[in-house]
Order: sequence, then structure tokens, then C-alpha cells
Amino acid sequence: MQEAIARLRQFRDERDWKQFHNPKDLSLALSIEAAELLEVFLWKSPEQADLNKVKEELADVIAYALLLADSYDLDVEKIVLDKIALNEKKYPVSKAKGTATKYTEL
Repeated sequence: MQEAIARLRQFRDERDWKQFHNPKDLSLALSIEAAELLEVFLWKSPEQADLNKVKEELADVIAYALLLADSYDLDVEKIVLDKIALNEKKYPVSKAKGTATKYTEL
């Protein structure tokens, strides 16, 4: 993951785009790219979605998420593992297995 982040920084810095990559704008870009990912599935079954488009849009979502984390000097692996640990408490297997019910309603 560090190589990907380093390449993203290099790509950004070579173009002098850091000035546009503040946390607010990265969050907006992340949301927009997530909407573009949704568009790949619009009016289709998951199997009908163009896998190459899914890869492209998912890469954009991940790239902006990594740049946002980098702008706050966050350790991506740590924050994901911390969130999993929190969700394990909110969604114990004994109550959440096989259901999509929100934790507040389990």
C-alpha cells in the first residue's frame, strides 16, 4: 500500500495538484467517484456490469480515500483494523449472523 500512496503523491506533485487536494475537496471527489461507481451498476444486474469500468471507478474511489488518509497522516491499515474491531463489538456473530439489521436494532 505504501508504494501505491507514494505513486499517488508523485502523480499529484508532478502536476502541482496538492493545492487542490485539501481534505474537503478530497472528500467531495471521493463521493463523486463513488457515485460514478454506482452508475456502472445502474439498471443492470451485478453480472451485467462492465468489470473494466468497475475496476476504473473503484481505483478512483480507493485513490481518493488513500489521498485523504495521507492528508491527515493516517495509517490506513490501522484505521481499517480499528473499525473492524469496533464493528465486531457492535455486530456480535451471535446476533448479526445472516441478518442485515442495524446494530441498534439487534
